[in-house]
Amino acid sequence: MKYNVFGNTGLVVSELCLGTMTFGGDGIWKAIGTLQQQEVNELLKAAVDGGINFMDTANVYSYGLSEQLLGQGLRDLGIDRHELVIATKVRGRMGEGHNNAGLSRYHIFQSVDASLKRLQMDHIDVLYVHGVDPLTPVEQTMRALNDIVDTGKVRYIAVCNWPAWMVMKAQGIAEKNGWHKFEGLQYFYSLAGRDVEREILPMAADQKLAVMPWSPLAGGFLSGKYTRRNEKAGDSRRDVFDFPPIDKEKAYNIIDALADIAGVHHATVAQLALAWVRQQPGVTSTIIGAKTVKQLADNVSSADMILSPEELSFIDSVSALPKEYPGWMVERQSADRLSDQK
Repeated sequence: MKYNVFGNTGLVVSELCLGTMTFGGDGIWKAIGTLQQQEVNELLKAAVDGGINFMDTANVYSYGLSEQLLGQGLRDLGIDRHELVIATKVRGRMGEGHNNAGLSRYHIFQSVDASLKRLQMDHIDVLYVHGVDPLTPVEQTMRALNDIVDTGKVRYIAVCNWPAWMVMKAQGIAEKNGWHKFEGLQYFYSLAGRDVEREILPMAADQKLAVMPWSPLAGGFLSGKYTRRNEKAGDSRRDVFDFPPIDKEKAYNIIDALADIAGVHHATVAQLALAWVRQQPGVTSTIIGAKTVKQLADNVSSADMILSPEELSFIDSVSALPKEYPGWMVERQSADRLSDQK
């Protein structure tokens, strides 16, 4: 397992991060996974034994049960909490009341206290805002995040699923006021969903932000279980929870391309898809989930796989984004200036 620096913080995390969305299985999360404490403990032990020191959860995963199972599992196993980097999130709806969701100061402070209680910890290493809150001004959110870090209950703040302009607005507000800024980004990134390459990844490189791709297998679609002849896997969350949205016809072409390369590496389509994400410029730690120890071991083994420049180029040609404005204009107009440095 390799380790990378988390943005501009000096914090070091494993290049694979264990996602805990499969823990619990309460309500709508049942389709994703229903692991209970014994199964969770086995998975956590296998992850740590495999070199993973980064764990990702969220208050909204199984409405708090994922956090609870994670925290109890680490205690059951006697794993040194200070050897791990624990991330959780705030934004999702945690109850029926009007103020049980969002990014208001009220909800951020209440949610952090509740998460710490469930995790049985005195601090959260990375707190992500889990999405946009259209009712709360960005300035209020950034002030609240700054203040929650100053309490010592949170070490670093990060962001999921915001448009690039909003992230930069938040960073500007924080810098102007001398507040803590976002240090990392968690966004959907896979061969079947490369949208972040347009604005998010260039912004991350410019701002020295860590990048943590979620759903690198596109919700299981790139697991190798799906083909044009087999549109239902039978044991995948995609069968009942068709998310994240992708162009499935294009994804089938990608799967075909990966299958051609898989034989050379004696690997699975899923391992190749994970290796591709891990090798993309700017990626810090790829979030992987699992329902079994075997599935986790297969995913972790992808960290040993190195795709050649030729293989990366071939896969890129099949999965590349179409050119969009103003991207194609920037590329066109930059050509003459770039030639000046040759």
